Amino acid sequence: MMYIKKLEQLKALFKDMEQAIIAYSGGVDSTLVAKIAYDVLEDKALAVTAVSPSLLPEELEDAKIQAAIIGIAHQVVQTHEMENPNYTSNPVNRCYFCKSELHDTLKPLAKKWGYPYVIDGVNADDLHDYRPGIQAAKERGARSPLAEVNVSKAEVRQISQHLNLPWWDKPAQPCLSSRFPYGEEITITKLQRVGRAEVYLRKLGWNNLRVRSQDDTARIELPPEQIQNFIVNTDLKSIVSAFQKFGFIYVTLDLEGYRSGKLNQVLNKETLQL
Repeated sequence: MMYIKKLEQLKALFKDMEQAIIAYSGGVDSTLVAKIAYDVLEDKALAVTAVSPSLLPEELEDAKIQAAIIGIAHQVVQTHEMENPNYTSNPVNRCYFCKSELHDTLKPLAKKWGYPYVIDGVNADDLHDYRPGIQAAKERGARSPLAEVNVSKAEVRQISQHLNLPWWDKPAQPCLSSRFPYGEEITITKLQRVGRAEVYLRKLGWNNLRVRSQDDTARIELPPEQIQNFIVNTDLKSIVSAFQKFGFIYVTLDLEGYRSGKLNQVLNKETLQL
């Protein structure tokens, strides 16, 4: 099977590195990278999670638990992208400034601690989407083993399942800033509002979702096949009441359903540069 061959290629790649810091969010991609790095390098691999208002506290706890299960050493650092108006103004290349902050934080730490490489969880599919953060990481010398070995998102899950990682099918969870349309200012209050809303729905059993935010309106996105079930079997009035307590005024349901990168559909090809 092809994914087994790619797993062996990843192991060989890490063996050549000898030491590495992993930019570790706790998502399925960076967790797989952390797992393989630890299997090959053991105590010469270090997972580092950047904490800021755009990361759900629940995601940080998941990252800690997963790192402990893997066995890899894990550090937490603070990043300060919310202090950068180039980030909070939410331009179309917002992700560039986020990853710049991340790698401007990790690179000096790697040098201080004697690690020659900082690596991330970018996979081969990410290279075909609009991801300005990838450029920021490259400019700072970060490496992306999954992309280098041409591992797709589906193969990330296949390899994770093969390695018996219980979170192999964990839904993607990009930073909370991705919930806002480009051009709308991002604030800590808005991030917290969206975060509380998504946690609330997950506790009701809806795991693969987004709560998009525009001004005072929340737009719930669910997989299309789950929309009817949500409408019929959920106490909609309770959801509206809860969201209003979080700070929203209006609560809507996206009839198209959840689609990764949906907010990028407003961008033209020149902006995307694909």
